[in-house]
Amino acid sequence: MEGLLDFVLRDVLTRVGGIDMCVTEFIRVSGSLLPNKTFLRIAPELLNGSKTVAGVPVSVQLLGSDPVCMAENAARLAELGPYEIDLNFGCPAKSVNRHRGGAVLLQEPELIHEIVGAVRRAVPAHISVTAKMRLGYNDSSQAIECAQAMASAGAARVVVHARTKLDGYKPPAYWELIPAVREALSVPVVANGEIWTVEEFHRCMAVSGCDQIMLGRGIVSNPALALMAKTGQAPLPWAELQPLFICFWQLVQAQHIMPRHRAGRIKQWLTYLRRTYPEAEALFAEVRTLTEPDDVAAVLLEK
Repeated sequence: MEGLLDFVLRDVLTRVGGIDMCVTEFIRVSGSLLPNKTFLRIAPELLNGSKTVAGVPVSVQLLGSDPVCMAENAARLAELGPYEIDLNFGCPAKSVNRHRGGAVLLQEPELIHEIVGAVRRAVPAHISVTAKMRLGYNDSSQAIECAQAMASAGAARVVVHARTKLDGYKPPAYWELIPAVREALSVPVVANGEIWTVEEFHRCMAVSGCDQIMLGRGIVSNPALALMAKTGQAPLPWAELQPLFICFWQLVQAQHIMPRHRAGRIKQWLTYLRRTYPEAEALFAEVRTLTEPDDVAAVLLEK
């Protein structure tokens, strides 16, 4: 979710309700001890007790392949009081995998065990260390071995994105492969991948056997998805969603985002919202060619 579901969108989406916990985009660890400002840039919620403005806990995610360096950075991060520390073994991006990070490590379960174990030993016991993985790199043959490597090294929970790196984000997600992973572990397993609707949410739970679900692009597309799945509430009306645009835009304006990039943030969100809301199509059409922040603000305020 790098470049999409950052702290600005986390703030806005958690105001809707239904979300129990958030995980940040990954913080890349590569050969150096990162300064506090790097952790705070990705997770400013650390200054608010590791919670969003709405009070939802935020886990901070690290990505890297050097056990020692990962442990050192996790220890420094722990000093800032994160709710949890999550480790990324699922990113499929070529640029990340090329530098031995993310899903490429699913070919090396022994190294995964070393990384998780090193981080677990470096972090105070009251801070949980968790992990996210895909089913594998090219295939799912090592899924159970990798998950067991994480759990046996001290991961308190494992999130399984039900596709391989080779699958990318192409549908479907193979939820039916998660039960074997879940049954092989003694820690909770969370299902993830291709959950866009309430029906898919419940079907994923039924097929995977998991009682916890992680939402990604689906909740960007439908901000009330978690609330709908948990309470049976109807979709958030478009009129009630519009104030969130203003909130989102104000937060974008307040951050250190270059003016020429600000319009792109609202266009990016609208691109996902068009999947759920027909009304988003018209709004997207109005802002699509705009580049000046003041022009975008004028359209949003007009609505």
